[in-house]
Amino acid sequence: MSTEIKAPVFPESVAEGTVATWHKKPGEACERDELIVDIETDKVVLEVVAPADGVVEEIIKDEGDTVESGEVIGKFKEGAAGESKSEPKGESGDQKEEAPASDDDDQGSNAASGDAILSPAARKLAEENNVDPDSVKGSGKGGRVTKEDVQAHIDGAKSSGGSQAAPQQAAAPAADLPAGERPEKRVPMTRLRASIAKRLVQAQTDAAMLTTFNEVNMKPVMELRKQYKESFEKRHGVKLGFMSFFAKAATEALKRFPAVNASIDGNDMVYHGYQDIGVAVSTDRGLVVPVIRDTDALGLADIEKKIIEYGQKAKGGKLGIDEMTGGTFTITNGGIFGSLISTPILNPPQTAILGMHKIQERPMAVNGQVEILPMMYLALSYDHRMIDGKEAVQFLVAIKEMIEDPTRILLDV
Repeated sequence: MSTEIKAPVFPESVAEGTVATWHKKPGEACERDELIVDIETDKVVLEVVAPADGVVEEIIKDEGDTVESGEVIGKFKEGAAGESKSEPKGESGDQKEEAPASDDDDQGSNAASGDAILSPAARKLAEENNVDPDSVKGSGKGGRVTKEDVQAHIDGAKSSGGSQAAPQQAAAPAADLPAGERPEKRVPMTRLRASIAKRLVQAQTDAAMLTTFNEVNMKPVMELRKQYKESFEKRHGVKLGFMSFFAKAATEALKRFPAVNASIDGNDMVYHGYQDIGVAVSTDRGLVVPVIRDTDALGLADIEKKIIEYGQKAKGGKLGIDEMTGGTFTITNGGIFGSLISTPILNPPQTAILGMHKIQERPMAVNGQVEILPMMYLALSYDHRMIDGKEAVQFLVAIKEMIEDPTRILLDV
């Protein structure tokens, strides 16, 4: 039986999308809930999965085509996958599903030698995260490793202090250039990156943007982390990072300087009585800013868990639009890439953004003596239409004081 493959129903703020990637070709077998096509909007990437076991019968909208909400993009034939899988096995129905029809001869030899059998979606996720398939325990039929098994393995490695995230973060999308002495390749800008570019240009043309700098001694926070590192991770299941300290310090500073927590809507200045802090996350598709809601009510562990959750979702293209809208302030950390100092660009309609940078040991004068201290430059870009220079500087100094003496956050002083 043939059914229509439709684009997802887009939120009201999204007018249309683009077919990003067809993960299945016409006639290629797929299982129920297996990813078959990605639809990219100017905010998020939406996934369309197979409604049942079967094959993609026809592709109506090719990669790069524009689609509207709910538009038919292809046709799907149910039941055909099971029939195509029965030929190589020739045994019971359960064994038929051990390997999809799209698997090649190498996979068959792997199964014979006892290596892990992966579904296509699981294989793709494992390759993206440099995961050894043999190290993942399969929960599917016949011991097959599913996409959920790989994701659980990655999550477990991260929570136990593994380094699975490092290769993925370091990897950059490579452009396959044609051969020649002076090769060039022209690639259309994705909707997400085009939207990011538009907002960044808008921020610089519409706002009276100015940046103020300061530096903070990270030694107190680093010593605090070292002292409570093991007990914190044992109790909460996450590592204690720097971002949670800055998020809490920014939250307290935002309460003291409401203009920094405000936004501009036309000729109106909107003051927010809550603190929703966005955390910039770099992905292969571009920069996204998921929002941590009500940070005033969250502890350091809650913030760390949210950061990890959003980071994983962002890299997997799983963030929802509701998770990236409504922030009142943004923090971006260029230090993880080695940036020593920069001027972050506003995230409209917010009126300020805090930039963290690399921790660098430098000789500093302390009580008439020279000491080597781990220092970090902080940058606060702000909209001068809403925030005066005095408020911006005092806001940044307040964050500096709370980071250099974390007990200020607890005592609210």
